[in-house]
Amino acid sequence: MTHASTHAPKGPGFAEFVCLIAIMMALNALAIDAMLPALPAIGADLGVANENSRQWIITAYLLGFGVTQLAYGPLSDRFGRKPVLLTGVSIYVAFSVLAAFSHSFELLILSRIGMGMGIAVTRVLAVSIVRDRYEGRTMARVMSLSFLVFLGVPIIAPTVGQLVLLVGPWQWIFWVFALSGSAFLIWAGLRLPETLHPEYRRPIQLSPILQAFGEALTNRQSMGYTLAITAIAGALFAFINSSQQVFFDVFGEPQMFALIFAGIAAGIAVASLLNSALVEKLGSRLISHSALIGFIGFSTLHAVIAVTGHDSLWMFSILQGLKMFCFGLTMGNFGSMAMEPMGRIAGTASSLQGFISTIGGAVLGFIIGQSFDGTTVPLTVGFSVLSIIALLLVLWAEQGKLFKSRHSSHKPVT
Repeated sequence: MTHASTHAPKGPGFAEFVCLIAIMMALNALAIDAMLPALPAIGADLGVANENSRQWIITAYLLGFGVTQLAYGPLSDRFGRKPVLLTGVSIYVAFSVLAAFSHSFELLILSRIGMGMGIAVTRVLAVSIVRDRYEGRTMARVMSLSFLVFLGVPIIAPTVGQLVLLVGPWQWIFWVFALSGSAFLIWAGLRLPETLHPEYRRPIQLSPILQAFGEALTNRQSMGYTLAITAIAGALFAFINSSQQVFFDVFGEPQMFALIFAGIAAGIAVASLLNSALVEKLGSRLISHSALIGFIGFSTLHAVIAVTGHDSLWMFSILQGLKMFCFGLTMGNFGSMAMEPMGRIAGTASSLQGFISTIGGAVLGFIIGQSFDGTTVPLTVGFSVLSIIALLLVLWAEQGKLFKSRHSSHKPVT
């Protein structure tokens, strides 16, 4: 039995479609994680004395990435997915080139905001394009498989950044971004069909847009899982913000950074592969709710170890890997469940959900990152607090019931 939409348009086969969605998502991961080994070099070259201030290179990108998602949803619902996608990625490529020519920290930050504003289109349209073609557990499987391929990028991205630094200056990393974005533009331009059904096109008028936003904001299931994603994303962004300083400054092992970061990211990839194999049999809720409880357990244990002064490089790496394994079992499923009631307004709903989770997650991650004090305590305690908040939000979304689907999930918030 297939869960694909009966109106699914012709286009690439299942495997190529998954790869297109995965690469679309991976451009974003590459633009974040490949930067991490270069932060000290950028800081030294552009005169950034405060190490915590370098985190703006990550946060500025995330803020740009979050804010424009509100626009891409309505635009894609009006003009179609493909032209909006190609325009956004073109903006990303242009600002990547500008970043490569940046000779001041201020211009680099502006370029990073522009990169995020452009590539945000992939966050909105990856989910919307999948929702156009699939639904239910098959949609969750597509997202999980895409997430798996996408997660190959965080595994290798810091190594890519380090390799580039071995042969050239940090500016060359931005040329890698520009070239990879250009390659995707060619592939998508040739192979990706328009997936928005003509009868679902919505005019760009304030009233319908506000109505769609209102529908998404007042749906208990959609908003509960969106806010849970925000909390979990905040933990992830905190780790990304702090990871270079943790390995370089806390543990004094910069040469281990790319290798251990890859191992931690591999934990997410393994979890996503496992999820794709089990989600249609066990369901999104059983898997993701169980993983969230595991996430809380590992996060709280790590916080206790850090606060009592017993954290070490290998303890940190193992527990962070376990947390990221649980992360891989939650995020794709949470995203699918947030979108389940939003089929009629998939583009607009996805843009609102992306705006909330990215901006909120970036702010939470930045707050934790700026609390870095030369130890792992702020990061580990932040993980524990945010994971518990995520559980409370899931309980609210499911009206206090975990693991099983609710038939009332399409009712608005009361």
